Amino acid sequence: MNRKLTVGERVMYVSSEAPVNCIFPVKIKGQINRERLEQALLKLQQKHPLLRVVIREDEKGAPYYVTDTQIAPIPIDIRERYTNDDWQQVSVDEWYKPFQVSKGPLARVVWLKSDSVSELLLVCPHCICDGSSILTLLREMLMVLDNPLLELTPYPSFEAIEDLLPAALLANKKFKLRATVIGKIAGAVLWFKTRGLKPVTSRGYLLNWKLSQELSSTLVHRCKEEGTSLFAAISVAFLEAFRQVRPSAAHNKLICPVDIRRFVPEIGSDELFAFAPIVELCADLSALTDFWSKTRSFKNDLTAKIDKINIHELLYMGEHFHGSLPRMVTFLKTTDGTHDVTLSNMGKLQLPESFETFELETVYSPSAGFPWRNPNTLVASTYKGLLDFTFISNEAFLPESDARAIQMKAIAILQEKSRIKQTYGVQG
Repeated sequence: MNRKLTVGERVMYVSSEAPVNCIFPVKIKGQINRERLEQALLKLQQKHPLLRVVIREDEKGAPYYVTDTQIAPIPIDIRERYTNDDWQQVSVDEWYKPFQVSKGPLARVVWLKSDSVSELLLVCPHCICDGSSILTLLREMLMVLDNPLLELTPYPSFEAIEDLLPAALLANKKFKLRATVIGKIAGAVLWFKTRGLKPVTSRGYLLNWKLSQELSSTLVHRCKEEGTSLFAAISVAFLEAFRQVRPSAAHNKLICPVDIRRFVPEIGSDELFAFAPIVELCADLSALTDFWSKTRSFKNDLTAKIDKINIHELLYMGEHFHGSLPRMVTFLKTTDGTHDVTLSNMGKLQLPESFETFELETVYSPSAGFPWRNPNTLVASTYKGLLDFTFISNEAFLPESDARAIQMKAIAILQEKSRIKQTYGVQG
């Protein structure tokens, strides 16, 4: 492979010194065999082309994925485990630990080890994987760790973004001209909006909690009963919580990433890919509209906006923004944005609930240390019937005390609307 990073990949790459890192932690009961873990990671490398590349920049600073046939194995960093919460601080530390992208590989595992319980933290640069991708890596790592005889089938990676686009679009000269013009206009607009602004540097924090089994199951049942989605219920609850805790600063808006695999069949469900377009969503503010009606409206709005996405045009258009990328990154680092939070609901995680040689006790929703001025991100996932949340921000943009108040307010809303009268169970 020797291909230029797409615009989506380059945004998450940021720079060779500071790519955005994703961390996906799991808690395991039982003994982990180091040789088996090494073998599992080797099979991951053999399957996924992006785990066998380094990143090199050309004379203009544009980064390229380049296959290294002598790539080193994915490293395992073994540390002593002291408490159940160690993984949270380690996750934050791993946000800020850059990869040697010119040497590779673009993955590592941190193993917090004790006699009977361990956490494994899978760490990858966000420029090689979206949420679906890192879940695939985690699932395959655990399955091969459990069964070393399991084979993973390699696949060829695309060599250029054009490989994913229909020939008719590539031949459309009018659209190419339009994309070129828009790309140049965007560069000028971004320059104007970011001149004189400086990034705010503040170390991030991470909050993680789980809803009780009762609240998790009751909430899912109530969403089905009301003809809405869990994502919509979580979204409306958190937007309301932001308004109540920060009434003068709230925007009543969130953005959510969209998995494009449904639109681009050339990218397999188990293949690594990093570009996820976003849609902006708002909740109905009418005091006359009840909570569940708001969630139904929210769900319908999300469906309509996803249906309007022309992913092929979006991918093609994006390739004309390479010249604007430094300003785009500066814009994200220096402006507040107009949204309260980025919300990614990973849904019910496609992970086995039982293994032969160890117990996967729990899975924590993944995190990423975004260097943006507005880093507010909420990731939700469900494993073994428990709804888990990870919230990420920094003290400069959202004080942790406010984040905890938003957390508790949103949980209280979900509890009330699910008709859970007794004290809810929250872990973490």
